[in-house]
Amino acid sequence: MRRVSMATRDELVAAVAERYARSDRAERGRILDEFVAVTGHHRKHAMRLVRRGGGRDDDGSGRHRRRVYDAAARAALVVMWEASDRVCGKRLRPLLPVLVDAMERHGHLDLTPEVRAGVLAMGAATIDRALRDVREKAGGSGTRRRAPPSAAVRRSVPVRTFSDWGTRHPASSRPTWWRTAGRRRAAASCRRSC
Repeated sequence: MRRVSMATRDELVAAVAERYARSDRAERGRILDEFVAVTGHHRKHAMRLVRRGGGRDDDGSGRHRRRVYDAAARAALVVMWEASDRVCGKRLRPLLPVLVDAMERHGHLDLTPEVRAGVLAMGAATIDRALRDVREKAGGSGTRRRAPPSAAVRRSVPVRTFSDWGTRHPASSRPTWWRTAGRRRAAASCRRSC
């Protein structure tokens, strides 16, 4: 099966698209068979290409997606993401209304009504896409910051091991039936009192 280049494929799609649109069902089937044989594409993919005429705009570029959120909304989102300890978009989304109000009230954020409405309208997936670059620059996977435990916590309680008790662990000195009987009695008394 021979593959063709993208430029050749686009020319071929443009040439075949008009003929495909004017044809009846039987002729469309023959056109698709020829197109699949030449390009090596799957028949369903070829059908989509020919139906939309290649999917290219007049300037030759692909589909253009209009940006809904501008740089100001993204900058405000980064500030709120940092203030919330870099949580993911799924967890940040429900926090946004409360966080925006609190940060504006305390003077940490000053948003125009358009930017404020845009930030509050963002979904979790959009938040994650908007923060992708900032997370990469933050290092690692862009997850939350983890502070090491303080020295006071490390020194506060010594860890006891089995060797500290001698030869046997204290709980293992009782027979197994004693431990299970105690649990049964405790569960029975709980059922009576509850």
